[in-house]
Amino acid sequence: MQEENQEENFETLAIRLQAERTHFKEHSVPLYLTSSYKFDDSEEMRALFANEKEGNVYSRYANPNTSELIDKMAVLEGAESGWVTATGMAAIFTTFAAFLKSGDHVLASRSVFGSTHQLLNNIFPKWGISYTYADLDKPEQMEQGIQPNTKIIFVETPSNPGIDIIDLEWLAKLAKKHGVLLVVDNCFATPYLQQPIKLGADISIHSATKFIDGQGRTLGGVILGSNKLILEIEAFARHSGPAMSPFNAWLLSKSLETLAVRMDRHCENAMKVAEFLESHPRIKKVRYPFLPSHPQYEIAKKQMKQGGGIVTLVIEGGAAAASKFMDKLKMFSISANLGDTRSIATHPATSTHSKLTEEQRLEVGIEQGSVRLSIGLEHINDILADIKQALS
Repeated sequence: MQEENQEENFETLAIRLQAERTHFKEHSVPLYLTSSYKFDDSEEMRALFANEKEGNVYSRYANPNTSELIDKMAVLEGAESGWVTATGMAAIFTTFAAFLKSGDHVLASRSVFGSTHQLLNNIFPKWGISYTYADLDKPEQMEQGIQPNTKIIFVETPSNPGIDIIDLEWLAKLAKKHGVLLVVDNCFATPYLQQPIKLGADISIHSATKFIDGQGRTLGGVILGSNKLILEIEAFARHSGPAMSPFNAWLLSKSLETLAVRMDRHCENAMKVAEFLESHPRIKKVRYPFLPSHPQYEIAKKQMKQGGGIVTLVIEGGAAAASKFMDKLKMFSISANLGDTRSIATHPATSTHSKLTEEQRLEVGIEQGSVRLSIGLEHINDILADIKQALS
């Protein structure tokens, strides 16, 4: 990695850390669209495949573009190393698969993304891997839920879509006390707002599809941790093949250059939306980390730089009212994605978390009237005007 400026500020590192320039002296890192690499001789091939020498052998293993993204994300998150995958869910699956075997147990926060729930509930049990859920707002359930065969504690904080939060420093100490890996889905916060590794987590995972890309154009996942843990991730991923394409890695690495300025605007807009919604008579409940009414407000202020770009609300009148509100929005997009420059409205009960039962949804705070808003970068007056007219 090439560092043109030794400043340690996040914004500077995100922009100035990049792969070594070629003899063409390009200012922006080029795309390396190659599936394989040539070797100077047979001895170099042998040494590279024996891991006696560093270098590229095949783009399913490594590519200059994916390597640059890994190196930048590791520095920004405070991790030693990392791995990138085709999607965020590939990152979660790869992490679980690398460390779990038949007979192992996962302790997870009850409020997780719908597809993560499907892994725990329907896929891993077929392979003899069990799980237990614990509520993030009841930390005592975490210690009670640890079993002799627990291998991983997995949490989203803030969670999707309930915006639940847990004290990561406390949880990291608990995990270390019991010799369990702490894996944190840091998608909503990004490394700009929260750095789980520095708070004691073993592994931090991102769906780079969301705020890291920030423009709704590509897919990607990132896994960050110690050199030792990432070697185990690599051993699984190299042979199972959840590889990120060089083009997507190039896009995401460039996106990191604007992450800080984008997140500042996302957070500023989201805070104003949350404050407006909290005072609206048709809104039953609002969840946003930096609202003083949030039950884990003090924890959020301690471990997050700002509150993030996601606001979850519950509208009076249930599913019919939520549907009417969303259909009346003029500027907001109706989409299952989030973290875009464009503001997005999602109804979790019928989309991202539709495969859960009604009871399971209620356990994580998803009501029929729940709407997840991903607040974009439009002018705040236009965002608020659209919400106001949809609620009128």
